[in-house]
Amino acid sequence: MLDPKPRAELGDSTKAIWALAWPVTLAMLSESLVGLADMIMVGRLGSGAVAAVGVGGQILSASMVVMAAVSTGTMALVARRVGSGATREAQSIQGQAVTLSAMISLSVILPVISWARPLVGLFGIDTEVAGLAVDYTRLAVLAALPGAILFVVESAQGAAGDTRTPLWINLGVNLLNVFLNWVLIFGNLGAPALGVKGSALATVLAFTAGTLVALGLAFSRRLRVSLEPVDLRLRWDSVRRVLDIGYPAALEQSLMQLGFILYLVFAARYGTDAVAAYFIGVRILGLSFLPGFGFAAAASALVGQNLGAREPGRAARVGWLSTGMAVASMSVLGFLIVVFAQPIAEVFVDDPAVVSNTVWFIYMLGVSQPCMAIDFSLGGALRGAGDTRFPLLVVVVSFYGVRLALSVLVTFVWQLSLPWLWAALIGDYVVRAALKAWRFRQGRWALIEV
Repeated sequence: MLDPKPRAELGDSTKAIWALAWPVTLAMLSESLVGLADMIMVGRLGSGAVAAVGVGGQILSASMVVMAAVSTGTMALVARRVGSGATREAQSIQGQAVTLSAMISLSVILPVISWARPLVGLFGIDTEVAGLAVDYTRLAVLAALPGAILFVVESAQGAAGDTRTPLWINLGVNLLNVFLNWVLIFGNLGAPALGVKGSALATVLAFTAGTLVALGLAFSRRLRVSLEPVDLRLRWDSVRRVLDIGYPAALEQSLMQLGFILYLVFAARYGTDAVAAYFIGVRILGLSFLPGFGFAAAASALVGQNLGAREPGRAARVGWLSTGMAVASMSVLGFLIVVFAQPIAEVFVDDPAVVSNTVWFIYMLGVSQPCMAIDFSLGGALRGAGDTRFPLLVVVVSFYGVRLALSVLVTFVWQLSLPWLWAALIGDYVVRAALKAWRFRQGRWALIEV
């Protein structure tokens, strides 16, 4: 059953925010390190393998965006119920979300396997790389089922104020993933050398193990929000509430993933080296994003809980305080990664062209760090309040109206070099930060009923 402690942690103090943020940050760090280790190991197979795994990962992310509806709705509803003391209802919502996430993920797997080749073809990469990407995608998509269930359970626990248990589960998943990558990519310990397929299989096995652990803890009542078999039986009123709140988040993520694909299409016009540089740069800069995810999760949980406890003033204060902490930490980390961009890029690949393109990408994202911090943290605060429609509008304006519009100008009209394409990111994040800060200051999010 639900631990009553979250009711005592509804304050907006730095200590309360940090208590929720650091486990999420550490969990995301471990996930990023796994991604880095994976990229390093795959990078030993060549830049084509790096591009193939990156393209496959982009397709998988795009195919699972609908899960944002379930996780966002679950987070907002559980946080409110925890804040108001409705513990049994919070548990029921989690169970509905687990079943719904399983159904959605199963509906995604077969189409992705069937259409992997035409989906990869959208990126415009060369034939050899495309073949590797198809192989990777068809196997890695099997991780969608366990990954979706695990994500929902962890979202519910975080909304209830427990981010430490998900941290330990994620650490176990990620350590197993790295070990299996080493075994299956290169054929160690007597296993066959599967190359990029080994990377995909390692992901499937690691997520399956983590999901089994999470469900075992939930059904044995060792999590803050537990599970009982009856909770898994769909109740359409609960499903409707989850999706009503969450569907704008799914649309937002859909537009984001489509935008990423279009942005990659522009990058692909500069060659495979540019595509490889993009994916390596994202992995590296992911390290500086980590505090933003942590403070966004803290803002989501504490804003939702405070609104459930009828404390909108404290909800607003915790949102702004989380944002300030995110800006400070992400700016420092972004600066350090920019300073050491060259040697860091050289760890992943020894191709001078890829290294140069990666360094320029890091520079542009480094400049954007303060605005990214505002985007992450205030976006989390708005979603925790159930205000999921405005962030959807922000994506349309910033990503499509700024980043992609500038990309068209850079690539086709002005015909500038690749660093100018990377620079389009800066305008995107400046607009995101400005719009979300304006929305949160308005305070209308505090009036939303969930």
